Amino acid sequence: MLLINDPQDAPPGPKVVAVGSFDGLHLGHQHLLRQALQDAHAHHMPLLVYTFDPPSKVFMKGEGFLTDLSEKTELLRGLGVEIALIVPFNEAFARRDKGEFLGDLRGLEARLIYVGEDFRFGRGRSGGLEDLATVAPIRVLPLLELPQGLAPRPDLANGPVKSSRIRELLKAGDVEGARVLLGRPYSARGIVVEGDHLGSTLGFPTANLQVSAMKVLPLGVYAVWVQTHQGEYGAVANVGYRPTLGGRVLRFEVHLFDFEGDLYGQELTVKFGLKIRDEMKFSSLEELKAQIARDAQAARAALGLA
Repeated sequence: MLLINDPQDAPPGPKVVAVGSFDGLHLGHQHLLRQALQDAHAHHMPLLVYTFDPPSKVFMKGEGFLTDLSEKTELLRGLGVEIALIVPFNEAFARRDKGEFLGDLRGLEARLIYVGEDFRFGRGRSGGLEDLATVAPIRVLPLLELPQGLAPRPDLANGPVKSSRIRELLKAGDVEGARVLLGRPYSARGIVVEGDHLGSTLGFPTANLQVSAMKVLPLGVYAVWVQTHQGEYGAVANVGYRPTLGGRVLRFEVHLFDFEGDLYGQELTVKFGLKIRDEMKFSSLEELKAQIARDAQAARAALGLA
């Protein structure tokens, strides 16, 4: 996949262009991109995805993101996208009028444009579907909804598959619901940094992960899978403020099962599997230690490692 940051760097020739923030690359995004790829291949043109970093709502409204840049590019590559145009979303880009954005699409030689039905663009969200149609024919895909019979839970079939909905599920700790709408486990990446070694003191050494402050993280204790340089390991993760210790800073810690070695400086990918419990405050470190042992046992069972 060719990765570019400026429309002027796109290779010449007609293209099918899909436009959007694509935060999370959830089932709705995947459906849109597969349809666009089918059209692109049928017309012997490449598919170019025009997207933004950070997603527009992260920049404009301060919302957290579901996928960082590296995650997004990997997912786009896995879907078969030939060209990814990832434009920095900043103050200058936010001030651009709709005519400049339409100029980008003309410069890209867009012959067919794919967008979701709620897509708007340009300063003040002044541009709409009728404006896109002045550049090229457009394919407007309605927001995807899971059929009642296919959704594993009735509540997930009531409403569209949207990034904002997945954020709400994660804020509630519902990683299983998020997995359904994403079509894969929700994941987070972070660099292992030195902590206070409390886990080792309690008999459960943890890797303390440093992630972007804007990454959406579900609070609580979870059974997870962790990808390391040495391979993939089952683990129990805690995302929270450690109220037993009077903590005020969000911590993301994972205890890997059956692992020996040094993880400092490594980038780990954590895939959330099942929620074990909410974070809670204990009256003593001994109580906390006993609960961590139960959490680890529950996580092993949830991952099929018991």
